[in-house]
Amino acid sequence: MRWQIPERLETERLVLRTFEEEDWRDLHAYYSDPVCTQFTVGQPLTEGGTWRILASMIGHWQIRGYGPYAVVERASGRVVGPVGLWYPVDWPEPEIKWALARQYWGQGFALEAARAVREMAGEVLPAIKLISFIQAENSASIALAKRLGAVFEEARPFRGGTWHLYRHRQ
Repeated sequence: MRWQIPERLETERLVLRTFEEEDWRDLHAYYSDPVCTQFTVGQPLTEGGTWRILASMIGHWQIRGYGPYAVVERASGRVVGPVGLWYPVDWPEPEIKWALARQYWGQGFALEAARAVREMAGEVLPAIKLISFIQAENSASIALAKRLGAVFEEARPFRGGTWHLYRHRQ
């Protein structure tokens, strides 16, 4: 089933758009940072690894009809990271994901972008109840999920650890 998911969303400070090949360079600030990647891909990536992640996010749009957006800071024109809908084959349900380069942490960008995605999904995909699936040790992402109004539902064993499933209200 295909939905009419917008390929572009805008907030006061951000533009969320589908990814382009050149975006891998800005994304590499996130994917090459061991602190950023400890709870996502588990280790810093090479430039080639970042490019393959970008290709997977572009491919997610092709396979599912939705996916993560490139979050562009209006002031700088830089891609600060991906935020959007995510549902890999081994994930329990569709989720709102976020991952920003460290230099953009603490500025409210992830919250602003995730709210825009949640609002869009509530309008376009009202039957899908989104989650955020977060490693139990990832306190920053858990705090963000709670700020978005998501409610803890359960802890699950996943990929050799414990992950928390937070349910978003739309």
